Amino acid sequence: MTEQAPGGTQTGAVDYIEVENSAEFRGLKRRHRSFVFPMAVVFLVWYFAYVLLAGWAPEFMAQKVWGDITVGLLFGLAQFVTTFVITMAYVSFANRKLDPVAADIRAELEKKEAGA
Repeated sequence: MTEQAPGGTQTGAVDYIEVENSAEFRGLKRRHRSFVFPMAVVFLVWYFAYVLLAGWAPEFMAQKVWGDITVGLLFGLAQFVTTFVITMAYVSFANRKLDPVAADIRAELEKKEAGA
């Protein structure tokens, strides 16, 4: 059980606002955003280019590439491939750059919670 310190705060309790404002946590958020925001912009531009081409350049999208395979079909399938590539890239990025920092922050918080 945690004890009450003067002023009503608990000793051994974690101040999550303080953690959120720490340099380590801000750096973790910055690293996360440095990957997510640019990748989201790239994917949205690619997605909207596909939609716009489908709506305003149907002749281009209907061009046959091989047999009944059209440019539009290839672009549509590439949307799925792009999603998987982005997911794999994010997992790799998170494993290398985010998870070690997050594990350090978590370990520190667990120590504080345990009162160590």
